[in-house]
Amino acid sequence: MTLPLVHSGKVRDIYDAGDGLWLMVASDRISAFDVVLPEPIPEKGRVLTALSVHWLADLADLAPSHLISADPREFPEEDLEIPGGPTGGGPQHTQAESAQAEHTAQAQAGRAMLVRRAQMLPIECIVRGFLAGSGWAEYRSTQTLHGMPLPAGLRQSDRLPEPLFTPSTKAAEGHDENISFEASVDLVGKEVAEKARDLSVEAYRRASAKAEAVGLMVADTKFELGFIDGELAICDEVLTPDSSRFWPADAWVPGSSPPSFDKQPVRDWLEGTGWDKSPPPPSLPPDVVSQTSERYITAYERLSGKNLADWYRPGA
Repeated sequence: MTLPLVHSGKVRDIYDAGDGLWLMVASDRISAFDVVLPEPIPEKGRVLTALSVHWLADLADLAPSHLISADPREFPEEDLEIPGGPTGGGPQHTQAESAQAEHTAQAQAGRAMLVRRAQMLPIECIVRGFLAGSGWAEYRSTQTLHGMPLPAGLRQSDRLPEPLFTPSTKAAEGHDENISFEASVDLVGKEVAEKARDLSVEAYRRASAKAEAVGLMVADTKFELGFIDGELAICDEVLTPDSSRFWPADAWVPGSSPPSFDKQPVRDWLEGTGWDKSPPPPSLPPDVVSQTSERYITAYERLSGKNLADWYRPGA
């Protein structure tokens, strides 16, 4: 029997495990400027999964989650339907990724989580603690953040007076759109919007404090929330380098853009090639691939206090 593929995104493949359960597999694929690149980043999928499991355990007293287990012994025995067809080569997948997908569910050890299906909110629950990215661009133009007035004189990468809930839409195609809190109320209702805001901000506060204790700063992060059995739960990836901007505290200087533990080497290299950000993308050189892999691994090990080598591996 083969588990049917429910959805294949830029990074994750989701399979129907039956009885309201999904097997969520994080690949080593990496995207930049909304385009999936041809080279996978070694260990990236394991980092995303291990770090999500770490934070879900840490936040378990704050809210339930969709996670049932990341232990491959609890996964179904079935094979996985290959994204892009039996020969691979789908538009979102490299040949290496297609070959990787030919394993059984248990062979995805370290990359996969068995989760409960949730009724997901149609908004991205973003929390910003510092002025960076699109938030900095908006502030320079209007002195606001998602329409909310901010004090005058703030600099790029400045810490905000308090963490702010700055939601966005979920775009089926193209880019998500930043929206105001009032617009999120129109989408999900006042009570749900307030619950999502309060949960997201408190989760950010906790994670930010723990990150700063090990010399990292969480500039901003994105939560995915959904209802399971009538309760608002934390779902998908949580506080990973793909969903968050992590800065080394010793390199944070307001007025500049600090280095970050994410795909920044990839973005920087692509920007320098003159690529027009339309498919197909150029191939990444080996040093950019290895530098990016090292950043992901470092982020996991510093935030969790654990060695990635000890996380589940196929056959281990």
